[in-house]
Amino acid sequence: MRPGGSRPPWWPEGEPWPPTRPPWMRYRGRFARRFLLLFLGLVAFFVLLSIAVYQFGHAYVSPAEGPPPQSRYFWGWGFVIVLVVVLIVAAGRRVRRMAAPVDDLVEAAGRIRSGDYSVRVRDDGAPELRSVAQAFNAMTAQLEASEKQRRSFLADVTHELRTPLSIIRGQAEGIADGLYPADTVHLAPIVEATQTLERLVDDLRTLALAETGHLQLQRELIDIAALINDTLASFQAPAEAKGVALAADLPAELPTVSADAVRIRGVIANLLANAIAHTPAGGSVRVGATPSGNGVTVSVTDTGEGISADLLPRIFDRFVKTAGSSGSGLGLAIARDLVTAHGGTITAESSVGSGTTVRFTLPAG
Repeated sequence: MRPGGSRPPWWPEGEPWPPTRPPWMRYRGRFARRFLLLFLGLVAFFVLLSIAVYQFGHAYVSPAEGPPPQSRYFWGWGFVIVLVVVLIVAAGRRVRRMAAPVDDLVEAAGRIRSGDYSVRVRDDGAPELRSVAQAFNAMTAQLEASEKQRRSFLADVTHELRTPLSIIRGQAEGIADGLYPADTVHLAPIVEATQTLERLVDDLRTLALAETGHLQLQRELIDIAALINDTLASFQAPAEAKGVALAADLPAELPTVSADAVRIRGVIANLLANAIAHTPAGGSVRVGATPSGNGVTVSVTDTGEGISADLLPRIFDRFVKTAGSSGSGLGLAIARDLVTAHGGTITAESSVGSGTTVRFTLPAG
């Protein structure tokens, strides 16, 4: 023990000091106990076998007859040697069977380090090794899915950035070369493209913060009915311009909810914008809210074109868009992350030609 009982510099990080148990007890578990019992069993077996050989050599020999014949010892110890060889061979086969999955794990880990996430290992051998192999396969499957998602995300971001950048470059080069005058008409596409880029960057930042758990919510008790009415009022003009009727279906009393008013307003606005964009002239969009359990359920229902059955399960994924959509495909993904960050859920129901309903829940305040 060092003076004062301080931990020595070579002591492993994370291990308590002073130690509360012997080092060999760190490896407790069924796997270690089996080897310990096997070792003790072999020791006991050889001890008993030696006693048996000794008794065999002296059996039926009286003191007057002198020492037992050497042949008895020869056959007795010969039997012991043969049995030891058999046990060693059997133990070697057992060790090889147990080492093979470990070798597979080491090889698979090396392939993962080099970037091959498709590798899998066999889940055979001892129960402990099977559990390790199953956990390893689950980990590699998750890594493979994450890698595919990362590549798809980069490809989608590149695609979304290319269009506004091409517009900005084309218009700017035309003005610089004297092909276009630097007037409002020819500068407007540049301004619009930069606004698109700004929205895309903000959306990507929100997604990144939500997925990493760093999204800051300014929670407060809000009147969800008032928030819905204010958001509907801001969409009244574009809806009338397209010939779509907006309506609210709100009960007289709704419980207050604990939420970030700005974020939830953004969720409702996103759902309204999608509903209006995909509803033809003469259609309608209705926003409703009802108490549900320990919270409030908000729904946005339109009479638009609907969503196909194969696309519906993926509409909350990033960069998933319906045919003819002019958005980035991030709106519903952000809405899902924001609702989830509030502790709620969001779902969608749709039928082609009959419209779509998106519902999300918020906890009561």
